[in-house]
Amino acid sequence: VTPLPEIPEPVTIEAPTTYRYSLNFCTSNYPMSFYSWKDWEREIDWMALNGVNVMLVANGMEAVWQNTLRKLGYTSEEINDFLVGPAYNAWWLMGNIQKWGGPMPQSMIDSRKKLQQKMIRHMKELGIEPVLTGFYGMVPSSFKEKSKAHIINQGNWGAFKRPDILDPTDTAFTRIAGIYYQEIQKLYGKDIHFFAGDPFHEGGITEGVNLSAAGASIQKEMNRYFPGSTWVLQGWQDNPKTDMLKGLDKSKVLIQELFGEFTNNWETRKGYESTPFIWCIVNNFGERPGLYGKLQRYADEVERIKKSPFNQYMKGIGIMPEGINNNPVVYDLMLELGWRKEHVDAEKWIADYVAYRYGTNNQTLRKAWNLFLETIYNSIPGYQEGAPESAFCARPKLEIKSVSSWGTRKRNYDVNKFEEAVKLFAQVAPEMKNSETYRIDLINLSRQVLANKGDIVFQQIVEAVNHKDLKAFDDASAHFLYMISLNDDLLHNDPYFCLSKWQKQALRLGNTSEEKEMYLHNLMMLITYWGENDPKVDNLHEYAYKEWSGLMNNFYKERWKMYFDSLRQQLQGQKTENIDFFHWERNWVEANRKITNETSGKDLIPIVKHILLMSVEE
Repeated sequence: VTPLPEIPEPVTIEAPTTYRYSLNFCTSNYPMSFYSWKDWEREIDWMALNGVNVMLVANGMEAVWQNTLRKLGYTSEEINDFLVGPAYNAWWLMGNIQKWGGPMPQSMIDSRKKLQQKMIRHMKELGIEPVLTGFYGMVPSSFKEKSKAHIINQGNWGAFKRPDILDPTDTAFTRIAGIYYQEIQKLYGKDIHFFAGDPFHEGGITEGVNLSAAGASIQKEMNRYFPGSTWVLQGWQDNPKTDMLKGLDKSKVLIQELFGEFTNNWETRKGYESTPFIWCIVNNFGERPGLYGKLQRYADEVERIKKSPFNQYMKGIGIMPEGINNNPVVYDLMLELGWRKEHVDAEKWIADYVAYRYGTNNQTLRKAWNLFLETIYNSIPGYQEGAPESAFCARPKLEIKSVSSWGTRKRNYDVNKFEEAVKLFAQVAPEMKNSETYRIDLINLSRQVLANKGDIVFQQIVEAVNHKDLKAFDDASAHFLYMISLNDDLLHNDPYFCLSKWQKQALRLGNTSEEKEMYLHNLMMLITYWGENDPKVDNLHEYAYKEWSGLMNNFYKERWKMYFDSLRQQLQGQKTENIDFFHWERNWVEANRKITNETSGKDLIPIVKHILLMSVEE
C-alpha cells in the first residue's frame, strides 16, 4: 500500500458555500439497493473526503413506517401491502408506489434499521448531516378505510397505484406526524436537523387542498419534534409549488435546484420566491451508461448565480445523480465547485484532474482529455435527460429514437474526434497497467466507441430492410450481434462492469434462500423492465438499462436475435407474428433468478485495439 503523502503544515481552505449536498432518492436504489455496511462506510468516507456535509439517507425508514402503522391498528399483512421491495424504496418514499417488489422480509427491515444507525453515527463523526424522510402526509391507500380524515386520492404513477395523501390541515395529520417523528427519535435519535419529503410529487393531485396551510402544517410538526430542523424540497418540475412556499418559515427551508444542468428555476422563480436553495445536477437518469457531462456549464452556472440578484439565497451545491457508477469527473468537479471562490475554467481544471485520477502528468492523457472536453463532456445548450443511449440495449424495432422513454440516441458531439481521443488515451495502456482508474476508464471509453459504431451498423440494418436486401441485412445484423458479444467480452475485464458482481452483492444480504431469490428478482426487474405489469402503460422498460457483461449476451443479444429472425422471415416473404417483448422480458427475469455464468476471459488490450481499428461504413 502506498503511504499517504506527508503534509508539512496544516492547510486551511474556507468554503464559499454553506452546503455541499449529496444523493438523490433514486441513488439509494439504482446503485445502492444492496449495499453492505462495508460499501456504505467506503461511500461515506468518500463523501467526507470530498467535503460533503449534508447527505440523504433513505435506508431504515421501513422500520419507522412499520412501527407507525402498527400503532394505527395495521396488521402485518396490511403493512406488507404498503412496504416495497429493497430495490424500490426510493419511489415509495417519494409517494409514487406501494407494495411493488415486496413484501420486504422482517430480517431486512431490521438489518436496514441497524445499517441506518451505523451510517448516521459514522456521518456525524465525519461532520456530515443526515437527511431523513419527514412526514409530509403520505399514507397507504388503505388508510381511507380506517379513518374519516380528509384523504386525497393520488391516482396512479404510470401503472402503479400511488399512496394517498392525508391532508396536512386535518387534525389527524398532527396525531400521525407525532407518532412518526417519535418513532424516528426512538430509532435514530433526536440529533437530526434535515428532513426531505415532497407532497404531490410528479403529478400529485392537490385539488381541495390549501397548499399554503398544508405546507405550514408539515413544517410545524417537523419542528415540533425536531426544533430548528430544515425541510429539504426538490426543485423538480413545478415542485415546490409557489402556494406551498407562501406558508413556510423560509429560514428553515432548503430547495434543491435538482436538474440545474438544464433548468434555471432559481432565476425564473426569483430565487424560488426568496427561499434558500442549492444548485445541483442530476447528470444521469436510471444510472444508464454513457459518457456525458456539461463540465464548463456547471462552473459557468454557479458563477452566474454568484453574480445574480439571487446570490444571497444560493447556499451551496449538490450532486443528485440517479446513479453514481459513471462519469466520475462530473462529481469530482461539482464537489470542487463547493470549495472554489474563483470561476473555474474546465480546460485548466482538467489538467489537474488527470494527475489526480491517474497519478501522472502524462501529456498524452492530457491531450486525450482536452478532446473529451470538446466531445463527450462539451457544454453545448439543449435539453437532454442523461447520456446518449446505445442501440444494443434497445427493445428491438426499426425506428429507435431512444432506448428509455425519455432518453435520446442523438450524439451531440463529433464521434470521429472522440474516437481519436480514445486512441490517444489507449496509447499509454502499457505504462498504466497497474492503474485501476485507468483500466475502468479505458473499458468505458472503448464501450462508448463501440456503441457509436453500433449506431452506424444499426442504420445499415434499417436500410437493408427498407430496400428488401436480404444479403445486406444478413451481413449487417450478423455484425451487430457480433458487436454485442464483443462488448460483453470488453466489459468482462473488470467486475465493475459485470452483472455477476451486482448479483452477488444482492445475494450476500439474504439470510434464507427465499430472501436471496427475492433480492435477486428485485435487481433483475429494476435493470430490465423496471416493474410495470400493464402492457398499456409500459414506459419504464430500459429506464435503468445497463451495459454489463452477462446482460449483453444473455438478454440484449437474445432479444435482438429473435427480432432479426422475424425480419429475415419477412424479407423471405413469410408471414410472421408480432413478438411479445413485454412478456418475454418478464419471463426472462423469472428464469434468471440465479448468478449469471460468465465465461469470457479475453484480454482487455487486444479487444480495445480491435474496437478502435474496426471499420464501419456510414
